[in-house]
Amino acid sequence: MTAPGGDRDSAPLGRHEGRVHISTRRRGIDAATAVHLALHIPNALFSLLIVIAVSLVLGQLTALSPWVGAGLWSVSGSLAFWHPAENVIARLFMGMHHPTEKELARLTPLWHEVTARAGVDASAYTLWVEESCDINASATGGHIVSVTSHAVERLPDGQLAAVLAHELGHHVGGHAWSALLAYWYSLPGRLAWRLLHVIVVRTRERLRIIAEVIILTLVAGVVFTVVITKGLILLLVAAPFLIRAVGRNAELRADRYASGLGLKPHLTALLSGPLATEGTGTKDDLTTGPSAFLARLLASHPDSRARLHALRRHGERHS
Repeated sequence: MTAPGGDRDSAPLGRHEGRVHISTRRRGIDAATAVHLALHIPNALFSLLIVIAVSLVLGQLTALSPWVGAGLWSVSGSLAFWHPAENVIARLFMGMHHPTEKELARLTPLWHEVTARAGVDASAYTLWVEESCDINASATGGHIVSVTSHAVERLPDGQLAAVLAHELGHHVGGHAWSALLAYWYSLPGRLAWRLLHVIVVRTRERLRIIAEVIILTLVAGVVFTVVITKGLILLLVAAPFLIRAVGRNAELRADRYASGLGLKPHLTALLSGPLATEGTGTKDDLTTGPSAFLARLLASHPDSRARLHALRRHGERHS
């Protein structure tokens, strides 16, 4: 199938100069990962309180120590790096499948080329495919690198390699595992807030007085907390915006990683072509107004123009 912009062989990967030392994963923690984890500490602590509270209730019913439940929850995140657990996550929760023979024949040589350039053992990660009409990819947990079926079918070799290199950059920088752990350890808190919201909404319809008491109690609690913490609690309000900003920075870092592997021309072509026009999370938002501004602040990815600009500036600083 013809890819956007011509045949697959019209933009070869080219040679990569320099000696490469192969290591298992070359995994680390960059600044984006460190800040991302730090911003999720309040969420994790709140979730821990929820888990302890639930364990206390269950302990009264089962005579089980509440610390057992809290301890099990605390170490449960390690399951995200266990291959069988990752397979379940990929299949059931993310809708992925192992590549078909045709997809594997397309992906394997490109993946080996990218990992060879990076000095990473290709077998340390597992390739997956997501059935989607978008051109997209993701890095998840400790070992998952996935691309959409549309990307496998439509992108030229160079651009598909750039996508794979970008996702490898997320793994090498620690973005993938930190995002999964942050999501998991903040999940009890989010579920508690959602449950509280449902209770308040339903109570407001049936028992307006009780609903107002709950709301006033929450408002008083927030005001009291702001006073005793000297306003530091307001950081929690800003946390979602800061977390998304750090996430966008991680995308730019992954772009720079792919560029450093010699794939900048292919990544630039991808950002100025398919990703500039398809709904991939990096699509340019041309709408205006406060709602659009808020949407950009909460966007998980920079738009393609911002990514292209960042690549150009990075190239100028290192030229």
